[in-house]
Amino acid sequence: MQSTAEYICAFCGEPNTTFVDLSAGLTQTYIEDCQVCCRPNQLYVTVDDVSLDIDIATDFVE
Repeated sequence: MQSTAEYICAFCGEPNTTFVDLSAGLTQTYIEDCQVCCRPNQLYVTVDDVSLDIDIATDFVE
């Protein structure tokens, strides 16, 4: 099952939308390029097990 969520690019500060595969677990980490500046962001995804709300924190990838 997939859902969409928004995150803010760690480099340019622009909002991005990404797909989150809910079947991959309640905590996930992966790298995705910003749709605006094309720089890589480390995404830390947390899914609430009751409401399925998605929280995404970002960090720089060197």
